[in-house]
Amino acid sequence: MAKTKKSAPTPGTIGTNKQARRLYEILETFEAGISLHGSEVKSLRGGHVAFKDGYVQFRDGSAFLVGVHIAPYDKAGEFDQHDPERPRRLLLHKREILALRAKSDQKGLTVVPMKMYFTRGKVKVLIGLGKGKNVHSKKQDLKDRDIARDTARQLADHR
Repeated sequence: MAKTKKSAPTPGTIGTNKQARRLYEILETFEAGISLHGSEVKSLRGGHVAFKDGYVQFRDGSAFLVGVHIAPYDKAGEFDQHDPERPRRLLLHKREILALRAKSDQKGLTVVPMKMYFTRGKVKVLIGLGKGKNVHSKKQDLKDRDIARDTARQLADHR
């Protein structure tokens, strides 16, 4: 079996939530800024982020990123450390917050973080409005991917 070369992440990418597209059918995406402490930015530059159970929560007219783990920065002092699991405020326009909140209040829709990256020195989060997939649609996605892979393989052998 030939080794496949792993594709390098795009420049500026901190991390991606690989589970988001597998568990949700993404309907819309939004780019949001994020309010961070200094040690969090330093930790993100090293790529220390985990999206495991991340989602967006709305309260008091603001959007907060909850459940995303940003590891403590190892070179910061003991008193300068941040809480790795703290809710982080997302920087969105008021109309975007209201639209996302209205859509996420519908049954079966949720807002999940998909990707975190640097743009001109600022940390941005790509969030998506997603509808949860059921087991049948997950299996169908796997079948479609297998068929596409087999077709590509046969076309490559045909040449």
